[in-house]
Amino acid sequence: MKIIATSDWHLGNMFHGNDRLPEHRHFLDWLLHQLSEHKPDALLVAGDIFDNGNPSAAAQTEYYRFLADATQTCPGMRIIITAGNHDSASRLEAPRPMLSRHNVEIRGNVRRVWVQEDSGSGSLQIALDDLIIPVGDFLTVLAVPYLRSDVLRNADYSEGVNEFMRRLTDRAAGLYPGRRIVMMAHMYASGAEIAGKDASEKIIIGGLEQVNMQGWTSHPDYLTCGHIHKRQHIWNTEWARYTGSVFPMSFAEKDYIHGVDLITIDREGPVSVELLEYHPQHRLRLLPENDEMMSASKLKKLIAKELPDRNEEGLLDENFDYVMLKVRMDKVSNDTIKEIEACVNEKNAVLCKIQKIMPGIDMTTLDGGGKMTCIDDIVNRDPLETLTETFRLQADKEMNERQKALLTQMIEAAASYEN
Repeated sequence: MKIIATSDWHLGNMFHGNDRLPEHRHFLDWLLHQLSEHKPDALLVAGDIFDNGNPSAAAQTEYYRFLADATQTCPGMRIIITAGNHDSASRLEAPRPMLSRHNVEIRGNVRRVWVQEDSGSGSLQIALDDLIIPVGDFLTVLAVPYLRSDVLRNADYSEGVNEFMRRLTDRAAGLYPGRRIVMMAHMYASGAEIAGKDASEKIIIGGLEQVNMQGWTSHPDYLTCGHIHKRQHIWNTEWARYTGSVFPMSFAEKDYIHGVDLITIDREGPVSVELLEYHPQHRLRLLPENDEMMSASKLKKLIAKELPDRNEEGLLDENFDYVMLKVRMDKVSNDTIKEIEACVNEKNAVLCKIQKIMPGIDMTTLDGGGKMTCIDDIVNRDPLETLTETFRLQADKEMNERQKALLTQMIEAAASYEN
């Protein structure tokens, strides 16, 4: 059987004020072509379908257009979609009764059912069977949405997620004995590599919700995971992988490889995984690419050399570049900034930001501060690191785990409000 696995579409994302809907349409059309060519038995989308819990009508239109086209392109294919931390689980699940009739299964919420005991009493228990979806003759897919702490009801998040996934795997093995098992999840596995120079992932992920995957012997045959934007194996496993985001979500991710996984699984034997690489519609350009502290005059020459010219029709929507510039703060004025912007406007490029580098600033005395050379380095620092460091300096003691957990919840709430 063949499966195409993907995640982290972030439909509706705005990139430095630029609507990325045309880029998403470009990706979804490419994905439709892959479905038509490879004819998979299932398409798995492991969370963060939308960029926020209240997506625009245009973003939702693209989503449903794709589902309609995909079900027509591959009539026998199962489409299984789970909610990520960016999604509204209830909103994503709302059309579930209708979509399930068209071979599209949505799992946003972890449901609970009342279980009556022999003694006459009863309790609400997680409906594990609702997350177990048989596909074809010998495959079972376990659809695990992003697990929030209120679902787990466990003081230790990592232990709670591990217990949940292991119970679900054992239940599936008992319910459908002899079938191969593929799990899809959305989580931050310990050891996963994220964009170190940007807080876009750190803010949402937080520091306490890491899941340690070590020591799981009766694991699924394969686990495909969303949440981390860089394509990679989950640390210390050979059977679990992040598919990565469909295109860069920040300039710190500009060199990531993007695409979807083509998974081939037989009744027995190893699972084969092949990358179907996708080239995003627009390149991300950072000028200069090295750490050179460039003056405005040198930067203008570099722009003229490196960026493609516009033609007479103006900006070419299909292949323009997103650009971020770095310039010495002590060598630039407002008039110079306008001159630099004018240079970019003559090119087939969209200027996203100008990063002003501050010579001589030293923040290395702060724990985790590293080498900070500009305002962005301070702004993009993990807020939890900044707050815990401030607490240590003010209170002359370390913050306890409960205080860190409360801060993490506040940071996540603030990020959700911003989205």
